Amino acid sequence: MTSPDRTPANPEAPNPQLPTVQKLRIRYAKRGRLRFTSHRDFGRAFERAVRRAGVPIAHSSGFTPHPKISYAGASPTGAASEAEYLEIGLVRRLEPGEVAEALDTALPPGIDVIEVVAVREGSGSLADRLEASSWSLELPGVSPDEAAAAVDAFLAAPEVLVERMTKKGLRTFDSRAAVVRLEVRRSPDSQDGCAILDLVVRHGTPSVRPDDVLAGLRAIAGLAPSAVPVATRRAQGPLDAQSGTVGDPFAPDRDAS
Repeated sequence: MTSPDRTPANPEAPNPQLPTVQKLRIRYAKRGRLRFTSHRDFGRAFERAVRRAGVPIAHSSGFTPHPKISYAGASPTGAASEAEYLEIGLVRRLEPGEVAEALDTALPPGIDVIEVVAVREGSGSLADRLEASSWSLELPGVSPDEAAAAVDAFLAAPEVLVERMTKKGLRTFDSRAAVVRLEVRRSPDSQDGCAILDLVVRHGTPSVRPDDVLAGLRAIAGLAPSAVPVATRRAQGPLDAQSGTVGDPFAPDRDAS
């Protein structure tokens, strides 16, 4: 642990708090049964973990101070993920590795801290770096040949309209436009040759989720898995549109360190 920074709080703010002297960006995973954790439930669990770990989190000033935690690009409830991101502010400086170990110990198994990096001076928004996501979708009861035929039909279509219930009601949008890459491979662990889709989808408004792409495949080619598909986000970050790959959003901060 390093010694506390002695910068005074803003005396003019209601319920003044110590200022933020360091920002850290955190990559974490949602695995196993914890993929069913909602974003709100995760937020409560993370704030409790911060307190248990003794991380000196900064708080907003005002009548109801809140911990300075910014979430970016959260995955849908029910989807597993190896690439979830958030940013926190601290009132004293710590080594990122020390924070990673403390938080990982304090969080429940299945929510696992993968990496923590310090934000470099003048760094842009983390959310702006999260341009696309790479997903794998396991399709129980679907053969690779059947999946390949559906994917070909989907990619050949100029648009594939799907419907989803949102906070503003039922909405219709194009699930095809956001898809940068969609390929089929065979599951190595399945005796019946369960198909796996490798999907890269560009972020936008409205956001196109893996279940929207599956709805599009069902609408255009009748693709219907025999059980609930399992979606896992493998990566999230800057998009290389030419190669259809997703880069590392921590690279600028890591290079500066």
